[in-house]
Amino acid sequence: MRLKELPVWEKPREKMLREGVSKLSNAEILAILLRTGSDTRSAMDLAGEILSMDSTGIRFLTEASPEELRRIDGMGDAKICSLLAAVELGKRIASSGKGRRGMATNSDEVARLYMERLRYHRKEHFLCLLINSIGEIIEEKEISVGDICSAIANPREVFTDAIRRSAGCVLLMHNHPSGDPTPSNEDLQTTRRLCEAGMILGIPVLDHIIIGDGSFVSLKKEGML
Repeated sequence: MRLKELPVWEKPREKMLREGVSKLSNAEILAILLRTGSDTRSAMDLAGEILSMDSTGIRFLTEASPEELRRIDGMGDAKICSLLAAVELGKRIASSGKGRRGMATNSDEVARLYMERLRYHRKEHFLCLLINSIGEIIEEKEISVGDICSAIANPREVFTDAIRRSAGCVLLMHNHPSGDPTPSNEDLQTTRRLCEAGMILGIPVLDHIIIGDGSFVSLKKEGML
């Protein structure tokens, strides 16, 4: 049955306006974003196939590429752009701070700020947060994107922008695609090397936070910094 042929009380848009967006299923939300189906398939059909593309379900969309979505018959560029833009908007809302700038006064605050953005990545992303003298994050730099188990952090890449922006200190962060934030030996070696470079430059490393799937490890809090 095509979406327009559904009874009014079962149509996703009408249901959302009547009961609220929180009452919608994942498929219904996707159908609203897609707006229409194809010549042979409804928007709900397309939504269902998107959700079944990967065993992770809706999490698949956090890292989905346009090429992957084009494999679905009926998914053109307009639908793909609408869907991926909505996913990116959700990431930005989740990682946005309440104030003018995010604060880096403690690891819990920083982890909450970046958790939803980093926890679903299928590759390691290594970030450096540049922090001013009152604990505000003044700039975020993505240093590298690695394979499923490693991302390279070169001291030159980490501290060049910190010097340019006159940062008082830096905070390092990366994710573990496995979901387990336990630091590896390579993580500890990289941290020690960057801490040594920061001390020489007068820009200390405040912390190194490893993001897992819903959990994190602060090397500073664990006494590993």
